Order: sequence, then C-alpha cells, then structure tokens
Amino acid sequence: MEKNNSEKQLKGLINLEMIKKNVSTIVFLIFIVVVMFNPDAKSFLIKQLMFTGLFNAEISSVNSSDNTLRNHFDFKDYEGNVQNTSDLKGKVVFINFWASWCPPCVAEFPSIEKFHSEFKNNDKIVFLMINMDDNIATGKQFLDKKKYSLPIFQAVSKVPKEIYSGSLPTSIILDKKGKIRLRHTGFSNYGGKNFYMQISNLLKE
Repeated sequence: MEKNNSEKQLKGLINLEMIKKNVSTIVFLIFIVVVMFNPDAKSFLIKQLMFTGLFNAEISSVNSSDNTLRNHFDFKDYEGNVQNTSDLKGKVVFINFWASWCPPCVAEFPSIEKFHSEFKNNDKIVFLMINMDDNIATGKQFLDKKKYSLPIFQAVSKVPKEIYSGSLPTSIILDKKGKIRLRHTGFSNYGGKNFYMQISNLLKE
C-alpha cells in the first residue's frame, strides 16, 4: 500500500515538474487558442503588430494611365442616397471595404478614424467606408458603439474586381484624376505622419 502511495506521489511530482518546465509553452498554446476563437483578442493582437511600423500605409508615386479606374460602382449612404464613384473625380478618394465581424477591419479602424479626423474638414478628400455586413444597420451599430465619426456606405451595384476581390479589409486611394494610388488588401496603419504628408501632397496635385 505504501509502495503504491509512493509511486503516485512520484508520478505527481514528475507531472508537476513537467508542467513547470513547459509552462511557457502551455501559456503560449492557451494564448493561441484564445486568439483563434476570440475576435476581440485577435483584433487586439493585430493592433499591437500595427505599432511596430511594419504595416504603415504608403501611397504609390506611379501616375500612369494604366492605374486609371475605368469601372465604377454605385453606393448609398445610411439615408439611402445613391451616388457613383465616377462622380468623385476632382477629389482624393479613400475607399475602405470592411465588416463589423472582421477582426483586422476592427483593428485598423482607430487609425482610419484618426486619418479621417485629420482631414475631415478638407472638401478635396472623400472617405467611403463601404460596409460589407449583410445589413448596413449592423455596421452603423458598430460605429455608434465605438463612437466613430466615419461616414458609412454600402455598395448597391457590382464592385469592379480591380479594386475589390472579396478580401476584408481592402483599402483604395484614388487621386483627383481617378488613378489608383494605393490598393491594399489586409490591415494597415493609416495614422502615420509620413502617410499624412503623402495625402497632403496628393491633395496639392
């Protein structure tokens, strides 16, 4: 009987030692599981990655006719007013395709809100936050909950694949002539000083 108890105690000590030795691995695995199944945790992790500076947005200096957006689409605001992207020539246009259920979209939103706050009083730039939720009201609820001031829109005609292929988030910047100067799939940081300088230069062109 004593022998069995000793063996159990020894096994318990061995298991405890194994746990102590592998505690960092166990914590890491728990962290990965939480991130995989918790959208808020995933969004938080992406935000931290954005602070590294490796995901800062950058506008292309390419200005050839090959970059001209030839196919346009209709969009409506929350009140139901319909416009077409072709109506926006003469302005710099920032288009972001996003959804409230998309962690990378949620992660980059604060930087877009900051970007919008920096330039919202300039009538030469337009922000089109194209919500891809099934119901635009869902996107509106998300913005209201987070107290974001960004204008919300929804596409009401087919969006050309040259600017949106189905991946969220996707961001586009058109210059005043309708040329694509940025097309980025995946999250990015739109709150950097260098990016603001590039936007300012684009507004002067």
